[in-house]
Order: sequence, then structure tokens, then C-alpha cells
Amino acid sequence: MPRPDVTLQDIRAAQARIGGCVLRTPVLESALLNAACGAQLYFKCENLQHTGAFKARGASNAVFARSTAQLRAGVVTHSSGNHGAAVARAAQLRGVPARVVMPHNSSAAKLAAVRAYGGEITLCAPTLAAREAAAAQIVAETQAVFIHPYDDPAVIAGQGTVALEFLEQVPQLQWLLCPIGGGGLASGIAVAVHSLRPELRVVAVEPASADDAYRSFESGILAPPVPTNTIADGLRGALSARTFGFIRQHLHAIVTVDEQAIVQAMRELWSNLRIIVEPSSAVPYAAIAGRKLEVRDAHVGIVLTGGNVDIDVLPW
Repeated sequence: MPRPDVTLQDIRAAQARIGGCVLRTPVLESALLNAACGAQLYFKCENLQHTGAFKARGASNAVFARSTAQLRAGVVTHSSGNHGAAVARAAQLRGVPARVVMPHNSSAAKLAAVRAYGGEITLCAPTLAAREAAAAQIVAETQAVFIHPYDDPAVIAGQGTVALEFLEQVPQLQWLLCPIGGGGLASGIAVAVHSLRPELRVVAVEPASADDAYRSFESGILAPPVPTNTIADGLRGALSARTFGFIRQHLHAIVTVDEQAIVQAMRELWSNLRIIVEPSSAVPYAAIAGRKLEVRDAHVGIVLTGGNVDIDVLPW
């Protein structure tokens, strides 16, 4: 397992680097949701971030950390949508081209977002192997810099800035929940929280039908991903050795929720917070609503990771 290569200092440096190109997102509360769950819930609204997702943080840090010479041929990534849009935007700010490999079943909203920021899309089969192969071919042909969606220290450090902000806004947090797919966000948050508030319990939540992170965490062995059609499309990625190392060291737990619970949680968040969140964002709240954790009377932070939804195709 590789030596951890992201520190609190890296996350603080990322915060300074990207301060001018990301938003300090608000934290919302709902008395109705608090009463229903028996806890004080705080929702960090990264769905209101530039490009509609927390991915703007990691992508901006990864792109702006590179020199002009390194970026002379632009950047390449693969993504189900949110990371692709974030890389395209960061590249646009740097004035370099961005090429994004996306599964052919990506949502119309996410395809449109990548194009809106000037990204050139290459469609591929909806598997991680197909995404990686297509991105590698583009890198070989163009010599552009590859920005991995999560297995990149600069991306992880950028995502960790979510925790720095959250702890500044709600210093009394006792729990902090986030979704987990490839593990970049969970890793960045875990490193920041472990360094600043080691007693605070960080929990990642994933769909039961895409539970490689859960299986890996429980067994201590990096598990292969399983084919999935979970509605939480942003969580179909698989842990890397790097992100697995971080979550093994610093996460309190990983729990899973089923598809019905995700849809119900999404509806409740739309109805009570009056904001749009995508299925991946609803996964942590689904764990609280489903009593997957004992958080009664606790101060619980939940990262709402994104709000890029095709409103013509809603799951209800």
C-alpha cells in the first residue's frame, strides 16, 4: 500500500490556491428533518458549488497546481459527469483544452455541463475499464496531462477543503458523513478531520449495489468493483490503493443503503431543504434516515455533494 501522500498542509495549500475559483458553500438546517432523525443535522451544500458539485475543488487544485509548460497540450480525464465538468471549467480558466471520456449512458444534464465549459467529450462503454482505456489512448495521442477523478494527491487535497470549511462553519460537529465512490472526497475529508479533530467520527456511505468500498473496509483487502446500475451514478467508481489507504487509516465506518432508500432520501431533501440534490448526494442522509448509525442528539454534518440532475428523468 503506498505511503500517504496528502497531509493537512497540502489541504491548506489547496484552500489558498483555489480560493478565487470555488465558492464557500452554505450550510443548511431543517427543523423537520432534525425532529424526524432525532439529531441536529447540518447540510454542507456543495450542490451549490461551481459546476454544481464538490468536484470543482479537486479539479481546480489539480489543474492550477500544474505549470504552464505541463499544460501546453491541455488536460484529459474520465468521468460520469461532475468531475468532467469541473476539469473542463478549470481548464477553461487556465486557457487550455480539456478532453473528457464519459460513459454513453451519462445523464443529459452532465453531458451538457461538460460541453458548456468547453470540454470535448469522447463517449465509451459504461465500465471503468473502458473509461480508463479511452483516456489512456487520448493521453498517448495528445501528451495532455491526465487528471484522475480521485486517485491524484492534488485532487484529494482539493476535496479535503470541504472539511476545512465545514469545521469553520460548524465547529461543534461530532459526526461527518459523505458519499463514497472512488474515495477522493472521503480521503480528503478524513485526512483533514483526523489532523484537526481526531475524535470526530467520519463515516462514508455508499449504495448497497456498489459496495466495493464497504467490502474493502470490512475485510482489510481492496475489493474489486462489481457491475452496477445504481441510481447514484457518481458513486460507480472503485477505490484505488491510495484512497483505500486513507480510508483504512482514518474512517470510523462505511455503511450502505439500498436504492429505494436513496430515492426516498432524495425526495425528502428536495422537499425539506428546497434545493436540488442528485442521488449520490442523498446517500449519506439515507443512512441517517434509515437509522444505520446511532446519532441521536448528536451534531451531524452531511456533505451534499452535487445537484446535477436531469429534471426530465426523475426517479419518482
